[in-house]
Amino acid sequence: MLTRLCYLLVCCLLSASCFGAVIITDSLGRIPIGKNMQVLQPDREIPFDTVLRSARFKSIPTDIPNLGASANSIWLRFSLDNRSSRDHLLLEVAYPILDEVELYIPDTAGGYLATKLGESVRFRQRNYQQPTYIFDIDIAPGAAGTYYLRVKSSEHIILPVYLNEPVALWEDIGWQNLINGIYLGVILIMAVYNLFLYFSVNDRSYIYYVIYVCFVGLTQIGIKGYTYQYLWPDNPYFESKSIVLFAAIGGIAVLLFTREFLHVKENYPRVNLLLSALIAVFIASIVLIFIDKDQAGFLVMQINTTFFTLTIFGVSLAIMVKGYPPAKFFFIAWSVFLTGSVIFLLKDYGVLPYNTFTSTVMQSASAIEMALLSFGLANRINILKKEREQSRLEALRIAKENSRIIKEQNVILESKVKERTEELLQKNEELNTTLEDLQQAQMQLVESEKMASLGQLTAGIAHEINNPINFVTGNIGPLKRDVEVLFHTIDKLEAFQQMKISDEEKVKLTARFKEDQEFDYLKTEIQHLLRGIHEGASRTAEIVKSLRIFSRLDEDDLKLADINEGLESTLIIVNNLLGHITITRQYGHLPLVNCYPGKLNQVFLNIISNGIHAINEKFGEQPGGKLIIATHRTGGHVYISFADNGTGMTEETRRKIFEPFFTTKDVGQGTGLGMSIAFNTIQKHNGQIQVESELGIGTRFTIKLPIEHTGATD
Repeated sequence: MLTRLCYLLVCCLLSASCFGAVIITDSLGRIPIGKNMQVLQPDREIPFDTVLRSARFKSIPTDIPNLGASANSIWLRFSLDNRSSRDHLLLEVAYPILDEVELYIPDTAGGYLATKLGESVRFRQRNYQQPTYIFDIDIAPGAAGTYYLRVKSSEHIILPVYLNEPVALWEDIGWQNLINGIYLGVILIMAVYNLFLYFSVNDRSYIYYVIYVCFVGLTQIGIKGYTYQYLWPDNPYFESKSIVLFAAIGGIAVLLFTREFLHVKENYPRVNLLLSALIAVFIASIVLIFIDKDQAGFLVMQINTTFFTLTIFGVSLAIMVKGYPPAKFFFIAWSVFLTGSVIFLLKDYGVLPYNTFTSTVMQSASAIEMALLSFGLANRINILKKEREQSRLEALRIAKENSRIIKEQNVILESKVKERTEELLQKNEELNTTLEDLQQAQMQLVESEKMASLGQLTAGIAHEINNPINFVTGNIGPLKRDVEVLFHTIDKLEAFQQMKISDEEKVKLTARFKEDQEFDYLKTEIQHLLRGIHEGASRTAEIVKSLRIFSRLDEDDLKLADINEGLESTLIIVNNLLGHITITRQYGHLPLVNCYPGKLNQVFLNIISNGIHAINEKFGEQPGGKLIIATHRTGGHVYISFADNGTGMTEETRRKIFEPFFTTKDVGQGTGLGMSIAFNTIQKHNGQIQVESELGIGTRFTIKLPIEHTGATD
């Protein structure tokens, strides 16, 4: 312990010989102690014990030290010699945006007690609830001591350090609060006034201006420490980001305001691109602080602010020279702001001294700038009113001129209208005659298509019924002959029974007669003939049933129908056209579909007939033609596909396949309405029909129908 006390005594003697102590007198008041301090700026973080042993402290030549930017903590030391009668003073570090401020005060045991403040510490933990950092200095009259101060900040470090009598400090803080209160009042007045104007004129320039005013105001009072004191005293993390964040948002808002207010996009397209780039740089500075690159984000924001200030100054000057009146207010406002910014930056870089004027010049300049910009917006309203008045007068003049022209033209138009009316009446009569002719032609074509389908239906039915009927009629002759033989046999057997011979002879005589008449063969032949007649009659009944299913006389009503059954009835109708064509059925299990069955069967007939025609065109009478008909259900729809390996279609033909009167068949073989009617029928069912085709390969038609029909579409 004795060794440590000796060591501290030596340090105090050395420090006293190297720099002057602050002499405390009864008339102290409030004095800056920068020239009485020494600074140590290490290239890394070092502990307090190392600082105590360091001999690298350097003197500070100014009352307000400007220490620049540093990634590490900066150490300062100073000595106090109390030659007054008071034992309690206040040390103020009047730079609120420091991350850490830690004062090491010598204690009576020869050691040091540390008190830590700064933006990294909750505001409520301060002994004095003030924006600046205030430390208690308790030093007995006649005593002396050496103090150490550690500071760290991601921003530029300026250290206005004052030793104060309490009364003098509170008076100065009162004046500072008054100045900042006036500034805040100006900000609020400008923001509220122009916000009302925005709602009145709905001009985006006003909302950009309001955002700019608000965030510049937050930046300025944030630099003074008031935002931390009153808005988020328990959030040190946000406080460490807020200055850069608010300054960047304010910069973005003023760039948008400049672009809108000065019509930069129309006057200087390249400068508009530059403004967009500056906005991107401000966004980058915001990103940097939120990935904990606070110092880099601050430097990017500060450099970009300088650059965009000069850019806007030049743009406003150029547009003012062009003769745009509101640009005059903008130029003057930005000149004032630029002057204030230059003075503030020169203070930050040590060119100008830190004093009340240089520390508050930005607030004054920004307040004047905001007022001038507000005047510019007001002047812009007057210009817009004047332009609208001129526009209204010009519109009135044009309206009068138009009225005169209209009156002159009315006379001409009346005669023209009379002539045109007579011509139109004549044309109307001609059009009515043409329309009647077209309607008659349409009816004849539709009837022709119906007759063609009816002819195909009749031919198919005649062919299908002819075979089983021929089979029946062919069996009737032999059956009649066999029945006559059977009747003769019965008569003969009855005659044998009348003979007066023994039963044994009757049996022999009967057996011989049956053998002569081939009675067993006769029975077999009769059974065969009856079976053939039965099959022919059954086939005929089946064809009639298929015809009834196909025709569906109730087709004008929605009915629940079996799609697979309709396809089968259609295939029976066209059976006579199939020849060597192989039909493959791939029917899925389908529910009953709410539809117009007869109309759908007509669609199936048209598609199958076209497929058969395409196959015959390719294969003729040779085998190899295939027609695959498949059905399946997916969700609330059923799908029916018809795939053939016929001639296929070109892309042009495929696009026109559903057009009325379009046909690829020879003259007299088709009307060109079949697929058009099919398309309209599917649409009436709220369904879809698609066609896929490749020339020389074949064609596939796919029909999609809803199971539940919600109503016909016209």
